[in-house]
Amino acid sequence: MARTTKALTTTRTAPERLGVRKTYKLYVGGKFPRSESGRTYEVTDAKGRFLANVAQGSRKDAREAVVAARAAQATWAGATAYNRGQVLYRVAEMLEGRREQFVAEVAAGEGLPVRQAELAVSEAIDRWVWYAGWTDKVAQVAGSANPVAGPYFNLSSPEPTGVVVVLAPQRSSLLGLVSTIVPPLVTGNSVIVVASERRPIPAVTLSEVLATSDVPGGVVNVLTGFTKELAPPLASHLDVNAIDLAGAVGAEGVTWGEVEAAAADSVKRVLRPAPGRRGEDAEPDWTEAPRPQRILAFTETKTVWHPKGV
Repeated sequence: MARTTKALTTTRTAPERLGVRKTYKLYVGGKFPRSESGRTYEVTDAKGRFLANVAQGSRKDAREAVVAARAAQATWAGATAYNRGQVLYRVAEMLEGRREQFVAEVAAGEGLPVRQAELAVSEAIDRWVWYAGWTDKVAQVAGSANPVAGPYFNLSSPEPTGVVVVLAPQRSSLLGLVSTIVPPLVTGNSVIVVASERRPIPAVTLSEVLATSDVPGGVVNVLTGFTKELAPPLASHLDVNAIDLAGAVGAEGVTWGEVEAAAADSVKRVLRPAPGRRGEDAEPDWTEAPRPQRILAFTETKTVWHPKGV
């Protein structure tokens, strides 16, 4: 007599688990340190729901970022323009590879529908590629052979300013961020970014991309925290050569006049954002077509005289 057995089937249900809350760190000198103060603060989405903890950078963190940026600037500026373009294009490749993550972060932070977030991320990647293509062309556009009286060649060419501080836009967490970071990098400047206070996660994710790309450590440094705490010491730092005030619009406790006055003590270049559609206190429309003038805002013109026939 045949014996039959019934297979026992069990249904496994996934146990309830605690979510792993992430604490994002700073990005300084190619490394990811915590703030020396040990402080962090919570970042929420557009509806007030918790997203992550991020490091709250201090004045000392800002000074460390300047040291790292200064140490890396000469090597970055010394690379050929073609090589800088290759490195920046590599970053765009990696941004494309993490596209879905950026879409989720932009949608959560800015409160955008997924389709609009996808468009913003696409524009940001395209803009990075656009600026990367300028590395070996800007000297041809901005340089010149000057007519002079006498037997001399007189040639002018743009050179990097040095260490540039970028106050990242407060509202446009990725497109505005890319629109302000890449232009100084094109000509060989190193950059210190003060990320958006309430929407810093795309900036930190971008730093993870930079750390695993070909960008040398220290060329880009990302600080998270409060703009009112980080902007004044960076603006007054004697080893900073220029500052972009894009993120001063909408930042709590920050006025352009105070930051500009701090920068004036060491005769820094200061780039004020163009007025937005709703007036001077509105953030610029970052969806507008980019222009090379933002690259040239962080250059100095070097002019060389050379006798003819020598």
